[in-house]
Amino acid sequence: MRTPYTQLYVHLVWATWDRLPLITPAIEPRIYACITQKCRELKCVPLAIGGIEDHVHLLARLHTTTAVATLGKEVKGASSHLVTHEITPDEFFKWQGAYGAFTLRKSDVPQVLAYVRHQKQHHADRALIEEWEQVYEPEPGEQIHENDLLV
Repeated sequence: MRTPYTQLYVHLVWATWDRLPLITPAIEPRIYACITQKCRELKCVPLAIGGIEDHVHLLARLHTTTAVATLGKEVKGASSHLVTHEITPDEFFKWQGAYGAFTLRKSDVPQVLAYVRHQKQHHADRALIEEWEQVYEPEPGEQIHENDLLV
């Protein structure tokens, strides 16, 4: 039986609640390990995880059966649950509801991989790619109109 062949890459970025500096050096490795594990459970390949105290970037190769929305929801949910129930149950931790997701070609993987892996340095140097730092969070009551969409 034949199986589908794909090269589907996605770059996800999401932030902590109100961009609070909640990702401390003490909990960051466990959060990243949890994200890696959840990606693998979803049959996705985590290629790079990086971030700073208020947001995380993930570069992953998608499995044919995993939707971008599923990957985003599951990695955020699993990592939030880990922090709030195991690592620091008595401290506040929460992700924002939204995330940014960017698809890319296989030829773009090395550039995004380096960007994600070196987040701390990019932020320290202010050498950011603004589009890749975006997490869309609509304002209360905001509506998206058809004219706002690129088609």
